[in-house]
Amino acid sequence: MKLSNDKNHQITLNPSKGDTRAPEFKPQDLFPLSEDKTKYRLITNEYISIEKFNGNDILVIKPEALIYLANEATKEASFFLRSEHLQQIADILKDPEASNNDKFVAKTLLFNAQIASKGKLPLCQDTGTAIIIAKKGQQVWTGVKDENYLSAGVYKTFTEQNLRYSQMVPLTMYEEINSKCNLPAQIEIYANDGMEYKFLFITKGGGSANKSYLFQETKAVLNPESLERFLVEKMKTLGTSACPPYHLVFVIGGTSAETCLKTVKIATTKYLDNLPISGNEMGQAFRDIELEQRLLQSAYKIGYGAQFGGKYFVLDVRVIRLPRHGASCPIGMGVSCVADRNVKAKINKEGLWIEELEHDPAKFISDEMRLSSDTEAIKIDLNRPIKEVLNELSRYPLSTRLLLTGKIVVARDIAHAKFKERIDNGEVVPEYLLKYPVYYAGPAKKPTDQPSGSFGPTTAGRMDSYVELLQSKGASLIMIAKG
Repeated sequence: MKLSNDKNHQITLNPSKGDTRAPEFKPQDLFPLSEDKTKYRLITNEYISIEKFNGNDILVIKPEALIYLANEATKEASFFLRSEHLQQIADILKDPEASNNDKFVAKTLLFNAQIASKGKLPLCQDTGTAIIIAKKGQQVWTGVKDENYLSAGVYKTFTEQNLRYSQMVPLTMYEEINSKCNLPAQIEIYANDGMEYKFLFITKGGGSANKSYLFQETKAVLNPESLERFLVEKMKTLGTSACPPYHLVFVIGGTSAETCLKTVKIATTKYLDNLPISGNEMGQAFRDIELEQRLLQSAYKIGYGAQFGGKYFVLDVRVIRLPRHGASCPIGMGVSCVADRNVKAKINKEGLWIEELEHDPAKFISDEMRLSSDTEAIKIDLNRPIKEVLNELSRYPLSTRLLLTGKIVVARDIAHAKFKERIDNGEVVPEYLLKYPVYYAGPAKKPTDQPSGSFGPTTAGRMDSYVELLQSKGASLIMIAKG
């Protein structure tokens, strides 16, 4: 038996050996994607040449191209979003079923995107872990260890732009320091056929990364009623701390737990949107479009909304089915947050290309939106005794929008660990924790002409273990955070 695997090679098997009842061998791509209709822009036609080897064309790429591409792509993802994503946010404002809080969040996100598009303040304070997933064609030569040059490009972006260094590197099991450059990056390079080098760049913040879940289930869940009920229940556990509206993904199955979860991560970037919508006898992955739509409607009805109550807990849902071992049924769940930072790139014989992101988000902001003011927010003066502020706050129900004015203390994980250490050592709590609200945040790098870098609240739950101790000392009586 001879099978054509590509235009130059065939797979030959001896049909007289082995189980004659087994189906004929046929190569099967686990993720067979239809034509990629992504719009790319050429960033340079330098760094490349075509040479001959054994009669075949070889794309020779200078290593510096990898630095250049990684630098540009990581920078793009930090300041710009896809047009489709921005349109989904803008559409919230036109939906009569959207709550006022949904619309307020959508409006704020569009203005945030406009500010970020200037290239000075990134989309989010958590500028993420740099993740690069690549497919390198067999007819692509660089002559180097590609990961080193891609890492150099990431380093260049994070050290030159107003981004945040979030990577903690361990010195011992318990002692760690910040790497002060946001390395290491997560880089995975896979072998592929052809004469093209394809990339997916992701800058994944901790909030959304922490909402990645694996559930080891059984075949008992694989019926319409049980599966849908299970997925809706798990969806509710996500909460709002990862900054909705989300792009939500479920993956059912997988040849291993890690395959399941990697598929979740890649699917949140829309990279797998062009999968087929049905399976086959060789195990190809596929999307269940009907289940996606039903889960989307269920998400609307949960009531979490775009962080503060309403309809838009998610923007869309993807459900992907994978083959599985008969004794296992992994189910993965994950999100891309509303700072949906993903960009495709490629190197081919024409040059270096990056996916076209939206550089003019202002076009999604109407004149009416610019002129409107938020009349619902309650103004709260923080420059007075904290007990007075507490008494006033207690009068307002959950999801009330507040406009805070006055002094606050900024502190997050490491600061709270230091507070606990002081208390454990018999020292007094700092006076400022007794007098002022605590804002859980860690800003990005400060531009020279700005009072702060990108600055937003971090996840409240990470500080929960400190709250009882601090409040027993009269500290942290008011906390500002997300989720």
